[in-house]
Amino acid sequence: MTVGIHPLVSPWGRFGLYSYFIDAPEPAIIDTGIASSPAEGMAPALATLGRRLEDVRWILHTHGHIDHIGGTAALVEATGRRAQVAIHTADADLLRSPAGIIAKNLEIGARYAPTPTLEADQQAQADTVISGGVEPTVLLQGGEELDLGGGVRIVVHHVPGHTAGSVAYEVVGQGDLFTGDTVMLNGAASGIPGYDDPVDYRASLVRLRDEVRPQRLYLGHPYRWTTGESPGVVVEDAARALAESIAVADRIAAVWEQTAADGVRETASPYSPFEAAASELGYAGDPTHEPWSFFTTLHGHLRRSNDG
Repeated sequence: MTVGIHPLVSPWGRFGLYSYFIDAPEPAIIDTGIASSPAEGMAPALATLGRRLEDVRWILHTHGHIDHIGGTAALVEATGRRAQVAIHTADADLLRSPAGIIAKNLEIGARYAPTPTLEADQQAQADTVISGGVEPTVLLQGGEELDLGGGVRIVVHHVPGHTAGSVAYEVVGQGDLFTGDTVMLNGAASGIPGYDDPVDYRASLVRLRDEVRPQRLYLGHPYRWTTGESPGVVVEDAARALAESIAVADRIAAVWEQTAADGVRETASPYSPFEAAASELGYAGDPTHEPWSFFTTLHGHLRRSNDG
């Protein structure tokens, strides 16, 4: 059985939030956007397919960031609490409590982009875009096979790096892979890919390229090639997307090696203490733009260097 897959876009910020509907006998939605996404993005789109939020039986999360789990509590209620809710165990606490998301954001923001209102701003954002904490019903480890009925099977691949609990969902036999924010090309609006752990991030990309070998990718956002264009969120050339994502990660790693050798130091630059890395990368974006992709990625390299 070839299962239908439909992108569901919800408006937010400078780019839309993308979830996906798998039109199986036990329908699934992958990622839930923010609090308004089920009502404003998902419900109208499903109506055009002759489907309703009440039909959804699986809610599958690629990772625990605010724009991928913010709508979960609202969606659970819209399904009549009949849907299974799955997330990797390493990101589960982010789903359980908005406080966990705030703490994670503050960890980077307070260190590299502090403002007098940072904590209040994070709380206000959480109050607006997170519909509530949810206890998952399925804790993933990676390697599971989920049965959506009618012969539709989903294999879970643990792909840490962007977050510790990032996963990709493979539709068995179709070559389709939902990667959330694991495959980021050259980044989206932030202008640079963001990941917590650079070693895990690259290893996950290599595993997807060499072992999973998908034909088609469904991305979390409209990421961009290094040339600046975006392929959209449904990428037909998965091999190219994986190769470019690896190449970008390798370039950042090489720049980091030189930065570390020269010495990381505080400066008056908004990119401090990574001014030299920003210059070498040609990065001229706003490093404080949430989720602080520039600082998150460079901090990941710094932490790895300090640990090793």
